[in-house]
Amino acid sequence: MSNYVRSVRHNVMNISSVEGFCNVRGGLNNGCKDVYFVRAIGVNPSFAEGIRKMDSLLSDGRISYNRVSSLPRLASADDADYYNTCLSQWKNSSGKTAEIKRTAGIPLAEALASALHKTLDAFSNTKQNASQSMKDNFAVKLLYWFDKTVPEFSNGYGGKETVKICADNVTKPQEYLFFYMLTLCGFDVLLLQSREDIGADLDKYGFSVKFSLGMFSSDPVPEYNLTKSEPRQEISAVQPVNRTENIRVEIPRRAEKIPAAANFANTVAQHTVTREKSMEELAGLASSIVMIAVHNSRGDVIGTGSGIMISEKGYILTNNHVARGGSFYSVRIEDDDEVYRTDEIIKYNPVIDLAVIRIDRRLDPIPIYSGKKPVRGQKVVAIGSPLGLFNSVSDGIISGFRLIDSVEMIQFTAPISHGSSGGAILNMNGEVIGISTAGFDAGQNLNLAVSYEYINTFLMGLKN
Repeated sequence: MSNYVRSVRHNVMNISSVEGFCNVRGGLNNGCKDVYFVRAIGVNPSFAEGIRKMDSLLSDGRISYNRVSSLPRLASADDADYYNTCLSQWKNSSGKTAEIKRTAGIPLAEALASALHKTLDAFSNTKQNASQSMKDNFAVKLLYWFDKTVPEFSNGYGGKETVKICADNVTKPQEYLFFYMLTLCGFDVLLLQSREDIGADLDKYGFSVKFSLGMFSSDPVPEYNLTKSEPRQEISAVQPVNRTENIRVEIPRRAEKIPAAANFANTVAQHTVTREKSMEELAGLASSIVMIAVHNSRGDVIGTGSGIMISEKGYILTNNHVARGGSFYSVRIEDDDEVYRTDEIIKYNPVIDLAVIRIDRRLDPIPIYSGKKPVRGQKVVAIGSPLGLFNSVSDGIISGFRLIDSVEMIQFTAPISHGSSGGAILNMNGEVIGISTAGFDAGQNLNLAVSYEYINTFLMGLKN
């Protein structure tokens, strides 16, 4: 693939200002990308204004851009396990591909794999006594930082796109090497060294070049806090082969129409509302929740989960972590003896942990909620297949809202277990307000669901 970064050329043009970094665009020729890795040393009187101008200019949507004040600490055991698995997969591929959340399904995985190898070589050169364990721990950090730092791509990444990343006061060797790795992937990097610069032991390798703005200062770099106007975009998955029909998601309301109140008669003659259902009626909606078995290439079952019918045309919503890694899937539907096998992944988004698969059967979808934000204490019902127990129903309340990796989750108390992932969280009107995605094994009934807002945005991508 010619539009894939196989090698880079650093700093082929002289950059002597923040404005120059904003304006330069590196080309891609025969797999070789021109990239820029520069350090702005000190500050000048217009430093803060120049940084704000850069943020505004580069955040206008024409390129991918991010500025970070510090790199996050890898503290979660789940994250450590996930990125250790990614590292093992990279090793098993002989360093040919590095599949993590931000690179899933796009050529960037190959560029990252090569960049990771070169960065670990650089780490060995800068730290002569580094053991294999130290290199592995550093590699896990690199993969984690990549997912947390690299901006999202609305239509994937093939190498021609311009990506610019800026960071404040990077002096630690491992963090500096991380930003060097980003340039090896084809990204431009600017380090704002307003307080201090890297040491001579790193500078001697010549990975980056510097230009001076003035003297060092203890004043903080302006925060990068621009409000993004565009919704989070998903990475599209492999599209169905030889399919000519247009995909359309049908989300029925299952509502009852009632007369409007008299004092609204002059403005609204009639409006649609939903009534609260009994537990028996809610349990009956289990027929629209499926159980999914995930198979590897040998046909072995490597995992199970749940899914929600979202369209009459066979489309089923589940979690990305349920669908990820499967060669094909077996889907069971309540009161149907047939097992439906499919390898069709219509789309997925690893950031918000959503995916859609398709089976060849007409389905009875459940409506997705789209009203006012739910509140703590509100009653909910969870339907899924925990531990393979097909379509178990439990009730509870919304106990909170949590921001997990920049994604707002609904915390709820309805009991779920392993295998419930991808199941529905319903309000008392029988509408999906979330999809079960995680639970805390150390706590009792501490469970999380991806919110209906993300679901509705994600499903819009299935329209024509």
